[in-house]
Amino acid sequence: MTKEIYLAGGCFWGAEHFFKQLRGVTATEVGFANGHTQNPTYKEVYTDSTGHAETVRVEYDEDTIALEFLLRMYFKAIDPTSMNKQGEDEGTRYRTGIYYTSESELPVIRKVFDEVQAAYDKALAVEVLPLQNFYPAEEYHQDYLEKNPTGYCHLPQALFEYARKAGNTPK
Repeated sequence: MTKEIYLAGGCFWGAEHFFKQLRGVTATEVGFANGHTQNPTYKEVYTDSTGHAETVRVEYDEDTIALEFLLRMYFKAIDPTSMNKQGEDEGTRYRTGIYYTSESELPVIRKVFDEVQAAYDKALAVEVLPLQNFYPAEEYHQDYLEKNPTGYCHLPQALFEYARKAGNTPK
């Protein structure tokens, strides 16, 4: 069965490319989530005045990849204690967040979140909220690193290889 979750992990170019490496992820789309303006452009979101976070819509086959595994991989791709900053990217648009579409996902999200939190002395800066809205980014942002293999990315190349080789745990 196909499900989706919305994950904000800093610059969406690298985050999208990372999730695409995981077996069981069937589609991705970069965009802007949980802000207070409708249909924002990248230029507007870049001002940090829209309240939106750069986010990846991750569609996945739960018979191939479990939400728990997907979230564990997400936490490997972010600094969960960094507020509004991932890599060299700073601003509220780069905040981290897990935005869910079904309350039934919350126990799994909380389980993984709590396990990750236990490994840190300070509070995680990852929002866990219901998805309020999502607007796809302009076409040139979709699959950006596939179109521009030498394009900017805050994630190390080794992380993509790790994701390609990671074993998935079905539901």
